[in-house]
Amino acid sequence: MHLLRKQEAHQRLLAGQLEAGAGFEQLQAALACASAGLTLLEAAGSMSEGLLYGLSLPQLARALRAPVVLVHSWQDTCSADPLLQAREQLGGLLAGVVLNAVNPDGVNQLREEVEPALERLGIPVLGVMPRSPLLRSVTVEELARRLDATVLCCRDRLDLLVETLSIGAMNVNSAMEFFRRRRNMAVVTGADRTDIQLAALEASTQCLILTGAGDPLPQLISRAEELEVPLLKVEHDTLTTVEVIEATFGHVRLNETVKATYAFRLVEEHCNFERLYRLRACVDPVSRSSST
Repeated sequence: MHLLRKQEAHQRLLAGQLEAGAGFEQLQAALACASAGLTLLEAAGSMSEGLLYGLSLPQLARALRAPVVLVHSWQDTCSADPLLQAREQLGGLLAGVVLNAVNPDGVNQLREEVEPALERLGIPVLGVMPRSPLLRSVTVEELARRLDATVLCCRDRLDLLVETLSIGAMNVNSAMEFFRRRRNMAVVTGADRTDIQLAALEASTQCLILTGAGDPLPQLISRAEELEVPLLKVEHDTLTTVEVIEATFGHVRLNETVKATYAFRLVEEHCNFERLYRLRACVDPVSRSSST
């Protein structure tokens, strides 16, 4: 939940107003209306976000007496530091963690070595989720929206999913070799690089994003229409375009059926929430879980 609207946050800071107030009362009222069972409340994305409103994750957990499930990206052993910090701040309210976006090749080793170590440190591990390009993917339509791009062709193909990003800034021979190793790409290249554009269309390209001045050649548009690859034209320079796209990956909701179905399957295969279900009986009257 994004709590910090700049103007409101500025006013609260100057006034020294840090209590939860009406915001927490509204949240309590909404939870009171929830149906009986296990209610999942998505909290802020960090332990500190929301402090200015009195609605940070630790504050909410204590006020609601809600056990907390943390979904935490795992890269290496240093990723344990935030989990240890969370254990100190949440204490017995930490119901468990799901280690997310793990390198698929390292899942087994992590389960055999790291999971028992975390358990010994008082951090229950409820699951180990491998990294998935599909779940991090974004539709061409979402990219077009975030880039404020002009769609030059194939508007009916904007539901294609983009998993990787490639920048067409090399010579065409190197580009072709590089493109062959990638899949489901968005290719960003200058509007004047027709050679790169045509090479990208022959690879696993989901959309072609043209930057800079100038218009694409008619034969490029014709070939893109033939291969059903959307062409997007943006006003940004290449660097800005790449920054926007990279910020988009992994930060979109599971609106697409294929992504949602795959996510459910991954959870079933790699998570075990029996501990959480047993904990439900210890939380009254309606179990609530904060997740970040």
